Amino acid sequence: MTSPPHPVDRELIRAAADVARTRCQGDHHTMAAAARAADGRIITAVNAYHFTGGPCAELVLIGAAAAQGAYDLRTVVAVGDRDRGVVPPCGRCRQVLLDYFPSLTVIVGAGDRVRAVPISDLLPETYVWADHQLDAG
Repeated sequence: MTSPPHPVDRELIRAAADVARTRCQGDHHTMAAAARAADGRIITAVNAYHFTGGPCAELVLIGAAAAQGAYDLRTVVAVGDRDRGVVPPCGRCRQVLLDYFPSLTVIVGAGDRVRAVPISDLLPETYVWADHQLDAG
């Protein structure tokens, strides 16, 4: 089921792109993520690539947000290094983001086709990890 479009948070995209451009250098950090918390703050993070399977930028972002006292994220976007632009979350990140923030909006798409969609649209017919998700629908 596709939901009506949400406005795209361009400031959030710029924040993630700035972190990707200035902090993602070399093979260890290739993706940046930014999220807008319920209080309006923007939290950013980068991935920690490792051949054993390091965490994606979105997963690091969840921890960074919690460390800053932001437990209610509203919108998230990931941006690749080397000006790759917006990159959609991988399957694992989709599941974790949905589990932690069932009403989250995710920015996806490229160029003039960037759009903001509910996380549930990116992972339909999902496994329900926590009982609180049943109330979010």
